Amino acid sequence: MSLSMRFLPSAWANARLWLVVGALGLVGCTGPAAVIGVIGIATDTSVSWSIAKHFHDKWVEGGPVPCYYLNSVERALAPHCLPYQPGLMKAADLSATYKLPLCPLAMAARDSRLWPALPELIEKGAMPEACAQAPLVELAQMNACPDFSATTPQVRESLQWLAQADARAIHHDVVRMLTCPNARAVGFDQVVVRWVAQGQMPAGRMGFSPLSALHPDLLATPLAAQLEAGGHKVRTALDPYEGKLRSGFEEAFRSSNFAAIDWWLARAPELANRVPPAQGNQVAWVPLAKALGTDWLDQPNQQKPMVEFLLAHGANPGYRLPQQPDMTVLRLARQMNSPLAPLLESASVRARVAGRGGLPGAP
Repeated sequence: MSLSMRFLPSAWANARLWLVVGALGLVGCTGPAAVIGVIGIATDTSVSWSIAKHFHDKWVEGGPVPCYYLNSVERALAPHCLPYQPGLMKAADLSATYKLPLCPLAMAARDSRLWPALPELIEKGAMPEACAQAPLVELAQMNACPDFSATTPQVRESLQWLAQADARAIHHDVVRMLTCPNARAVGFDQVVVRWVAQGQMPAGRMGFSPLSALHPDLLATPLAAQLEAGGHKVRTALDPYEGKLRSGFEEAFRSSNFAAIDWWLARAPELANRVPPAQGNQVAWVPLAKALGTDWLDQPNQQKPMVEFLLAHGANPGYRLPQQPDMTVLRLARQMNSPLAPLLESASVRARVAGRGGLPGAP
């Protein structure tokens, strides 16, 4: 046998090693999920593969755990291992996902990049009861209005299943999410309609008010009217609640939804001057004062229209701020050199002439 033939196996092994190392290096830069396909180049038991993994581990040191160390569920829920590969998930791995910060369903639900894994997770037996918090609550608190239309019908069916199978999904933040424009575009608001029709949102027996939870667009609809007819009261909707998304009136105010604000003021006119705190660690706030700043309205160009709207609905420029009893809204506007101060001054003069200077909170 020639010398070159003698070294041919060794040369091939080295070539195969560097092929694997090169592939893994490329994977580390462009798409770690592809590392699963690289396994076909060399088996886990081969020396070449062991060396290649060592090289790759050094390459990605300090970064996410390489995909080949994760079980099938962990891999499906690791953003750096995307794209998701259907059919590779093992039911046995559902009980061995101790490395995940949340339960599998919550992990998949809260990140739209991981939504493709939801149908298979449910098919393999993942249950929302295993999660510390309802998966849809995790999603709503991560993204109050995801683009549901951008995903597949199978994923949307899985999200609807999570709403139906988990009683904890009846939550302030989930109701807001399911009634937002993107959710209404795919019919998810019908989940809330069914909850109401089935008596799952009884007045006085929930940790939140559905009237406050509804997206402001739905206040002047039969759904809100049905909730009111069922005993839900607007002033109760101003109480502290379980949830992280903004309260109903605050959401209407910040988004400059004038039709929704009008709905609230028609039932609770005092909101034009003072809004009670939505959570126990907050203080009451004055809409006119908030409208003067640039950090409260989602669209700062709505400041003047908002001030004009509030003044037309009974807001008093002489109202004192709850946290600063010696400061009125008008005085605050002057102190801020607000361009809206003249508007408030004119309204204040008109209020005094009309004898309305003695409103609660006024000087």
